Amino acid sequence: MITVYPYNRLGHANHGWLDARHHFSFAQYWNANRQGFGVLRVINDDAIAPGAGFGMHGHANMEIITYVRQGAITHQDSLGNKGRTAAGAVQVMSAGTGVQHSEYNHESTATRLYQLWITPHTLDVAPRWELRSFPQQPLATGGLPLLVSGRAEDADSGALYQRP
Repeated sequence: MITVYPYNRLGHANHGWLDARHHFSFAQYWNANRQGFGVLRVINDDAIAPGAGFGMHGHANMEIITYVRQGAITHQDSLGNKGRTAAGAVQVMSAGTGVQHSEYNHESTATRLYQLWITPHTLDVAPRWELRSFPQQPLATGGLPLLVSGRAEDADSGALYQRP
C-alpha cells in the first residue's frame, strides 16, 4: 500500500538559511507514525540559502545519498575528500566507522536537494565519499536510471555502488 504525504503535511523547519521538509521524524520534528521505512531513515527536501550550509559535523554507520536538484553543494570531509555536486548529480557518503564533513552552498542562488539516509547492512566499514553526474535526458526505454545500488550485480551499471 502506498501512503501519500502531501508536501504541506511534511515535517517542516525553517532556520532562515535552511528550509527543510522531513518525510520522517528528524531533528526537532517528531511523528510516532513516521519513523522511516525499512532501512530508509531519512528523506529530507532541503533548500539552502546562498553562502550558507552545514559546518563540520560527524556521522557513523549511515549511508547518506544526496541528489542536487538546483544549484550545487560543496562537500569537504576529514578524509581529505572535497567536491562540488551540481544539479543533476548525486553524491554518496558511507559514514561507516565515522567521518566528519561539511556541506556548503557556495553558489549565488539557493540550492535545492534531496537527502536520503539508509541504515547499512554492514556496520563499521571504511568511510568513503563519491560523486557522479548522470545524464539529464530520460532513458530511451522510458525507465528510470539506476543511480545508487548496494547490490554487487549492479556494480558495473554506472550507478554509484554502496559496497557492503
